[in-house]
Amino acid sequence: MMKPSLSVSASPHIHAKADTASIMWTVSLALLPASVWGVYAFGLRSLLVLAVSIGTAVLFEFLLGLFSHEDTLWDGSAFLTGLLVGLNMSPSIPLFIPCIASFFAIVVAKWTFGGLGANWVNPALAGRVFVFFSFTTPMSRYSMPRALAKLVPDALSSATPLSFTKTAIVSGSLGMSTDQLLSSGGYPASDFAVNLSKTLGLSPYTIDSFVGNVGGCIGEVSALLLLVGGIYLLVKKVISWQTSTTYIVSVALLSWIFGGLRADLGLFKGDVLSSVFTGGLMLGAIFMATDYVTSPITRKGQIIFGLGCGFFTFLFRYFGSMPEAVSVSILLMNIVTPTIDRFVVPRKFGDTKEYRKQMKEEKV
Repeated sequence: MMKPSLSVSASPHIHAKADTASIMWTVSLALLPASVWGVYAFGLRSLLVLAVSIGTAVLFEFLLGLFSHEDTLWDGSAFLTGLLVGLNMSPSIPLFIPCIASFFAIVVAKWTFGGLGANWVNPALAGRVFVFFSFTTPMSRYSMPRALAKLVPDALSSATPLSFTKTAIVSGSLGMSTDQLLSSGGYPASDFAVNLSKTLGLSPYTIDSFVGNVGGCIGEVSALLLLVGGIYLLVKKVISWQTSTTYIVSVALLSWIFGGLRADLGLFKGDVLSSVFTGGLMLGAIFMATDYVTSPITRKGQIIFGLGCGFFTFLFRYFGSMPEAVSVSILLMNIVTPTIDRFVVPRKFGDTKEYRKQMKEEKV
């Protein structure tokens, strides 16, 4: 097997109570609110998808652990990988697809390269992208949450807000904002969002996207609960702010500046909130782009990584054929991570401004 890309170097070392298992289970716990909401919003079929994804990932982790004589089952990494695979699936997906995605994530993306710590791409994202390009039609078919299912003629194959607006623009509906495109096309809004929009002055589609009453994958629809999970991870110091914040802010800025061009609205006319709350951006930026193994080790490197993810996400969303684009964007930056780590190196211990000034004075 390949050796992990990082090895223990010379002292000094920072000692912390956190270990692999505690980190993995903490991230899984942070995903619990969004997971529960997905089951509530889409029904028990989504729980079955999550169970199949997690079960397949844990099964193959167990089998490969036996084969390699390594006890890795209880570190929580396989559970988290399966959970992320399931959360990136539509509730109506045929069950063999999350099985294949979890198999690819664990066997190919993770264990082929030596197991946890040696994988060069995020396993859950690799599994999701593999089945997306292998089974494009079912992977592009989304369900509406139960609150909206009665408002549309075909809840099974309803589009997400991003894909809906993109299709409308390609069909020639130009000169309209995102809200106008959704409204004129008959995209549903919940009664809760319609009533609250009168009080807050926000679009009901923005409110639904923030709360989680839109079509999409099981775990991506509630930006609110994903933010709650992200704040929990920040408080627990499991993740740092650099990657996720830079990723989200860069998508928001690029969408605001250039997002209106494709609809002939001009510069600085893009819909910022829609670009941030939809398309799996919150799920990807908080829970997948921040993966320790496949993201840069330095703060500056993480900022570069986040900017790259944001740029590719915007590019693919607005000028490519993939409205969601988050998974592919993060995978591309996973590939660039070794290059970032090579050129953006950590500062040496004790190398402060005062130290450099002192050394300069001594030389003089």
